[in-house]
Amino acid sequence: MTGLRSSKSSSSPLIPRLDLSQVEPKPGLAEPHGCFPTHLSEPPSTPLSRRRAPGHAPGPMDQPGPDSASSFPALIRKKRDGEKLRDEEIRRFVRAVTQGGLQEGQMGAMLMAIWLQGMDPDETLTLTREMAVSGKVLEWPESWQRLLVDKHSTGGVGDKVSLPLAPALAVCGCKMRRILERVGCCIVGQTEELVPADKVLYGLRDVTATVDSLPLITASILSKKAAEKVSNLVLDVKFGSAALYTSLESARSLAHSLVSVGSQLGICTVAVLSRMDGPLGQRVGHTLEVLEALQCLEGRGPSDLRQLVTTLGGCLLWQCGEAGSVGQGAARIAAALDDGSALGRFQAMLQAQGVAAGVAQALCTGTEEQRGQVLSRARAQEELPAVQDGTVQGVEALPIAQVLHKLGAGRTQKGQPINHRVGAELLVTVGQRVAKGSPWIRIHHEMPELSEEHRRTLQGALVLADSEPFVPSCKIAEIILPRGSRTLEELMGEPGLGGSRALLSSA
Repeated sequence: MTGLRSSKSSSSPLIPRLDLSQVEPKPGLAEPHGCFPTHLSEPPSTPLSRRRAPGHAPGPMDQPGPDSASSFPALIRKKRDGEKLRDEEIRRFVRAVTQGGLQEGQMGAMLMAIWLQGMDPDETLTLTREMAVSGKVLEWPESWQRLLVDKHSTGGVGDKVSLPLAPALAVCGCKMRRILERVGCCIVGQTEELVPADKVLYGLRDVTATVDSLPLITASILSKKAAEKVSNLVLDVKFGSAALYTSLESARSLAHSLVSVGSQLGICTVAVLSRMDGPLGQRVGHTLEVLEALQCLEGRGPSDLRQLVTTLGGCLLWQCGEAGSVGQGAARIAAALDDGSALGRFQAMLQAQGVAAGVAQALCTGTEEQRGQVLSRARAQEELPAVQDGTVQGVEALPIAQVLHKLGAGRTQKGQPINHRVGAELLVTVGQRVAKGSPWIRIHHEMPELSEEHRRTLQGALVLADSEPFVPSCKIAEIILPRGSRTLEELMGEPGLGGSRALLSSA
């Protein structure tokens, strides 16, 4: 069972989120190799904390006793002052969150205490485990226990990877019961029964400014994977100006935490660190991203999207034992994209999930115009010209996302509908030479026209310089393997990898 889940809230009216297929394992893992040279980096040895508060004199609520475990203000104070929470205290907190036994202010205070003081690895592991069992835990046939696979992305602008990745993996051997037995993959959202504690805490993290807490992110992501009972997990951890963590160092810390805790949960976990300064691919927005994902499924489309899809898929096939290396796995994914089999599986998936056969066929075999008619286009389009000659040094994703959000592509409050037709097409690529006055971006919108503020913000996203054209750098910066993987030491001596300084490390 291959589970592919994006952190985006939805992808389109037809395509929400990706989940689930199955891979036959083979004994042992061979060395991963490909274009990623190697370097060993030790994981952080200190607890996942930001700072330690000065000690305080213990009060009555801090004293151990029969009632101390039930005193949530005491637990909040304990974590606020930098003390370690015991397993039973974390268990009681999660249970109270799930059952409604805490005031919202108390939950917010505990989240802030965790953000300020962090959690050590033992606390983070316990929090993850308790959240995982706060609701329904999926059960699978005994013969599937080593076959369950999942993918998660920390999210970014234009992050459409799961749409082509799931059917490509299904072609490479993924299967599951009921409708998935026929097609090997499907697109789903999280149910109310799965990890309800995370649903409560996730909603509070945004309004309490605790979204970027390492232990809270780790527990949120991995509790769902543990509840799904997956055996192998690949994580796309993004960093850059349009990612949750802007620096490689902070994203690496998160990746090490995820790989370490995932491994302790019995999940073979690999993290891929990828850049998110500019959009992934050339299209942003729900409808436009689906159209670009279909291009990828035809063996076309932007090279950076294809590279990330094949690398993440290669990791999963290697972890499952379906490929001798990440490179071999990536080649199998690429073949599934190029020969049309992944696109055929995507069409079968749509029909199995209730999309009319004619609609699925038009999406998967139609022209770009026919596909646009199925998904519906925005009423207006506007192209912006480059304000000077130059070579594109970068296209910043964040300003584009901010404008699209204002135009209706995102929500400003819970429950607000999203306009799936709003989006942007990049008409240039990084490293390309452009002339003054030539169009570099096309905005799809429903407004009478873009405002001057919209245009000004968008123009600030295009970074030009008077330099020669160049080939842009790889989106993938580093791959982190589980510590103790027998392949890591072997990989260090692999010709073409061990002598270089690029990044492959272990957690």
